[in-house]
Amino acid sequence: MSGHGFHVHGPHDHEIEHAQQGGHGGAHGEHGGMINQIALFTAIIATIGALFGYMGGATQANAGLYKNNAAIKKTEASNQWNYFQSKSTKQSLAELARDLAGEDRKALYQAKVERYEKEKTEIKTVADKLELEATQWDKQSDEQMHQHHRWAQATTVLQISIALAAIALLTKKKWLEVAMFIAGGVGVLVGALAALHI
Repeated sequence: MSGHGFHVHGPHDHEIEHAQQGGHGGAHGEHGGMINQIALFTAIIATIGALFGYMGGATQANAGLYKNNAAIKKTEASNQWNYFQSKSTKQSLAELARDLAGEDRKALYQAKVERYEKEKTEIKTVADKLELEATQWDKQSDEQMHQHHRWAQATTVLQISIALAAIALLTKKKWLEVAMFIAGGVGVLVGALAALHI
């Protein structure tokens, strides 16, 4: 700019003026709209991706916890079966003693046999219940891991969508913007499947 009112625009002056006027018209207006659209989309997808990432971590933690609970129940069931075996051995010895004992002692050993049989039935009930609980914990763990994989898949696709958005901004290619929207839609769809336990 000269002191006598003569004004020369530089390239950056033109862009500033264009931005101040709202960026309407021509290729610049379309590009400005594309930038705003991609920026908004990226912010939304990044937020959704963060939520999906959190859910993925939570389901993975749950799967580990449930698997641990299953292992505890299996150990408790194993202890009960060992106890059952111990009672079976004692019952067998009592039966042998009963068969070898004189008539005056047979009733004593028969009472022991009956007591061990009753105790074995109670122990078996507890062991079966613990095994069922272990199976249920295992099933829940598997379900959580499946859901975790779905959340991870959804998060990965959303990250790809964000990467496509960055490339679309740099290259100004419309087909990349379309690919970004498609990837974002697929990521949200996979996240919906995770939420629905599918």
